[in-house]
Amino acid sequence: MNRDKLIILKPGFTDPAYPGQTFYCWHCALMEGVLASFPDLAARLDVERIAWPRPRREAIALVGEENQSLPLLVLAEGETSPHQTGTHRGRAFISDKDKILAALSERHGFPAPHP
Repeated sequence: MNRDKLIILKPGFTDPAYPGQTFYCWHCALMEGVLASFPDLAARLDVERIAWPRPRREAIALVGEENQSLPLLVLAEGETSPHQTGTHRGRAFISDKDKILAALSERHGFPAPHP
C-alpha cells in the first residue's frame, strides 16, 4: 500500500444488542462528510467502507486484531505522523477521529475543522 487508507463503517448496520434498530457510526459519518465536501482531496487516499460486525478482517489485516475500532487511517508504508496512535508490523495508524482529521489536513490538504 503506497497511499494512506481510511477505513470506515458502511452506514445502516444492525446490532443484535438493539433489536429492530438501524445505526450509523457518527465518527465515520463525519469522515464521509469531509470526503464528500472535498472530492478532489479525497481522491488522494484510498477509502474502504466495511461492514460493522467484528471481526473486521480488513482492519485486522493491516493493524492487528486489537485495533479494529473505526474510523481508522492507516498510513502509507514507511510513513509516520505526529498524530499516529499506534503501529503494527512497522505500519503507522491513527484511530482517533480528531487526530485523523488533523492528519487529513496536514498530509492531504483538507481544510482544518473550525475550532
